[in-house]
Amino acid sequence: MDFSNCNIGYGITGSFCTFAKTKKEIKRLTDMGANVIPIFSYQAQRCDTRFGNAKEFVEEICEITGNEGIMSMQQAEPIGPNNFLDIMVIAPCTGNSAAKLANGITDTPVLMASKAHMRNGKPLVIAISTNDALGVNFKTVGALMNMKNMYFVPFGQDNYKSKPNSMIAKMEMLSQTIEAAMAGRQIQPVIATA
Repeated sequence: MDFSNCNIGYGITGSFCTFAKTKKEIKRLTDMGANVIPIFSYQAQRCDTRFGNAKEFVEEICEITGNEGIMSMQQAEPIGPNNFLDIMVIAPCTGNSAAKLANGITDTPVLMASKAHMRNGKPLVIAISTNDALGVNFKTVGALMNMKNMYFVPFGQDNYKSKPNSMIAKMEMLSQTIEAAMAGRQIQPVIATA
């Protein structure tokens, strides 16, 4: 795949356990020629966890992409009127962010960027990562799957014995999902073993 001349908005929300995979996929997209513009939720910007230091993570992503991250709602809002993204990705997309997105709530930079981007009728790719996908977020996933210009990275249960409601995107399929979404297709099968 060649993503030369492709501007990808890349929203990162607080599923910290998937940040290493996210970083790897961002590197892969830049290696494919994409201009990746990182957009960080407040949690991704500020929460140090057992998976790493937030400040270091943000700096690494910005270094990989060669772009300053979008860190505020004020920075995200011009994505709509300036119409400079070809596609937007939210990877990882937590259940919290997915529920807000499905209900039109825009209280983080990632959600504001998504709303701004969607007004232009261009594709939005979701890489779900939630412990509640088969629980309280089940209806959220269904609602998003039925929205226009919304595409999912294939996802599946990541640990059905210990976390039976948890589902996570197959991040290694992100680039193929982006390619399909840009052609107006949902990559199939969308429900897969994680």
